[in-house]
Amino acid sequence: MEIADKIKKLKRERNAVILVHNYQLPEVQDIADFIGDSLGLSMEAARTDAEVIVFCGVYFMAETAKILSPDKIVLLPDPRAGCPMADMITADELKTLKAGHPGAQVLCYVNTTAEVKAECDLCCTSANAEAIVRQALSGGEEIIFVPDKHLGDFVIEKTGKQMILWQGFCPTHAKILPEHVMEQKRLHPEALVLAHPECPRGVRHLSDEVLSTEAMCRVVKESDRNEVIVATEVGIIHRLRKENPGKVFYPASEHAVCPNMKRINLEKIMWSLEEMTHQVDVPRDVADRARACIDRMLMYSR
Repeated sequence: MEIADKIKKLKRERNAVILVHNYQLPEVQDIADFIGDSLGLSMEAARTDAEVIVFCGVYFMAETAKILSPDKIVLLPDPRAGCPMADMITADELKTLKAGHPGAQVLCYVNTTAEVKAECDLCCTSANAEAIVRQALSGGEEIIFVPDKHLGDFVIEKTGKQMILWQGFCPTHAKILPEHVMEQKRLHPEALVLAHPECPRGVRHLSDEVLSTEAMCRVVKESDRNEVIVATEVGIIHRLRKENPGKVFYPASEHAVCPNMKRINLEKIMWSLEEMTHQVDVPRDVADRARACIDRMLMYSR
């Protein structure tokens, strides 16, 4: 049997669902039951009747799925698939920062560990960070934002609301430089330029729109432009091409590849389902506090 067929058979036997992030390998995207961004996939996990969730992404995403679906088995086919940005802050480091700013509201990007989320008041995604700050944090209180300094800087620019920024960042998006975007614009002057808010300010300012991955997919479908320069991890281009066969996509930088996102492949998915290995768990006390942080975000996102 082909590996993909074996995976489909195992899914039926295990009552499993496969959730795949937009940055995964093309062949992994092609076997997805659901494909999307990290929080959207975790919400799909909470809605599904499946007993087993195979999360093809990185560790914090699988943790978030487990937090929102505590009674389901969550598998991460390669447990080494971590997120360098999420690892740039620990719960202890956040506690120290909070101690220096008593009374501050703590907002965390979803790209954080469960332990860090448990120390925060509110969570956000790249799609709703601006709205969360405008709606939920509109008072005069100090705001601590962790861990992504570039997403934080984007929100400050959009809202005018000052925040205390942790100096974390995504190493993959940091590889995309303004000169890369300028060169692509020179080569493709009619192209629409889309950038992720994890990109540095210089890249964002050269873009037509700054969007989450899901918003990129939506905007490309709606746009009358036939050429698009994409300033984010290159994995999303596979989905964009499938959904928009008449359009042409150019990566802002071919070096914007997340090695952790590429760790999972079809063989690892098959092995994980066969042996039910690499289950992700979150201690109950940590999960309960982290869930409160996520639930508050969902309340403002309705």
